[in-house]
Amino acid sequence: MPLYTLDLVGIKAAHNFRDRTFIVATSYIIMGQTVGNMKKAFGVERPDGSNKRAFPSGHTASAFVGAHILYKEYKDVSPWIGVAGYAVATGTGVMRVLNKRHWLSDVVAGAGVGMLSAEAGYLLLPVFHKLFRIKDNSNNLILVPSIGMDNYGIGLAYSF
Repeated sequence: MPLYTLDLVGIKAAHNFRDRTFIVATSYIIMGQTVGNMKKAFGVERPDGSNKRAFPSGHTASAFVGAHILYKEYKDVSPWIGVAGYAVATGTGVMRVLNKRHWLSDVVAGAGVGMLSAEAGYLLLPVFHKLFRIKDNSNNLILVPSIGMDNYGIGLAYSF
């Protein structure tokens, strides 16, 4: 996910690793539950007739969660990072329609659910901080070589 790999090339996000991970996890949980409940409640048939779980598009919702978080984290660095995320997410929705898996309304709703889920993840971040009494933004990453009789590797420990 670009949200984490951009750190490796020195592009700093708005939030630290711990907070971004909370935002991502919370956003995707909210999106998944919302999409699943809406699909059951509305029962819209797919264009190809394969089932009645078209509305809203879960693939599009998932893509827009990622795109919106990417935008929010890097909008002050470069608007083009967000544009790239939204372009990929839009492409996901377009392909779902072209492949006759969704109606246009399904992907538009999926995009909305995705972006709103990401916003909810950001709104819940202060609650997370208060609940776990998090006051600083320090993170510690430790890489340790691991050498065994027949194997080699690297151990990773991350504290937050």
